[in-house]
Amino acid sequence: MAALLYASRFEDCPYEIVLVASNRPDAGGLALAAAEGVATFALSHKGFSREEHDAAMDAAIRESGAQWIALAGYMRILTEGFVRGWEGRMVNIHPSLLPKYTGLHTHQRAIDAGDSHGGVSVHLVIPELDEGPILGQIPVAIVPGDTAEALAARVLMAEHQLYSRCLAELVVRESSPEWLLDRVRERAMALPEADEVESHGMPCFGVIKGKKFAYFTSNHHADGRTALLVKISGADEQAMLIEQDAGRYFRPAYFGDGWIGIRLDLGENDWDAIGAWLTRSWRAIAPKKLTSLMDAADQF
Repeated sequence: MAALLYASRFEDCPYEIVLVASNRPDAGGLALAAAEGVATFALSHKGFSREEHDAAMDAAIRESGAQWIALAGYMRILTEGFVRGWEGRMVNIHPSLLPKYTGLHTHQRAIDAGDSHGGVSVHLVIPELDEGPILGQIPVAIVPGDTAEALAARVLMAEHQLYSRCLAELVVRESSPEWLLDRVRERAMALPEADEVESHGMPCFGVIKGKKFAYFTSNHHADGRTALLVKISGADEQAMLIEQDAGRYFRPAYFGDGWIGIRLDLGENDWDAIGAWLTRSWRAIAPKKLTSLMDAADQF
């Protein structure tokens, strides 16, 4: 926690610590955070069900305005409901090279197994313990005669280096054109006979040797937007979408009434909805033989 807090004081750090919360009112990190001017919240889990305690923690975190959670020595297994509520926005640090050695006693287990290295992993939190997508790792050599305590001390130094960097990369990636394009590409290229080319200076997706169904724009014509352009039914739907959410939807220049722009650089993208937009746009231009096959597959 202290490493994350002090890293946040660099001018170029993209995150700010707005709350330090603990289920242990006597946790030393709370006193440190308070001394550094960071708000704190403490609530012992004793006398509460796991669900009740997690709900109270969740309420305090959301009231603080936090958009991300970084777990640092929080030694409680969180309820699935809490984890789902912060899906993709909660990270943890674990003292092993995952997927090796989930759970406890990681250093001794690595030594006992004869591994050449222990290490540390930063990962997104999912309901399954220590099994979320890995954001970064640092191997730490196991030396002859090593003890779990000695290895843990060296791994701790690696933890302090890794965690703040992974957190910084995570909080800005949703506005990174490269990361956003990868998410769009993953969904677009999963559609039947889809291909990717460059058109009008933009990555675009279409059916092989056929029409295009999506474009990815990043500051195109210096408009300052990173967005997905997909096909729609026409001017009425375009006007309705823009009226509903003018911050996210826009009329793309030079594309006419049959397209809508969907901004991706605002954060909190619903990637299931983005996938649905891509599928709908693909259906609008795909040959009937392809849409018939998809319709048939949807029946099962």
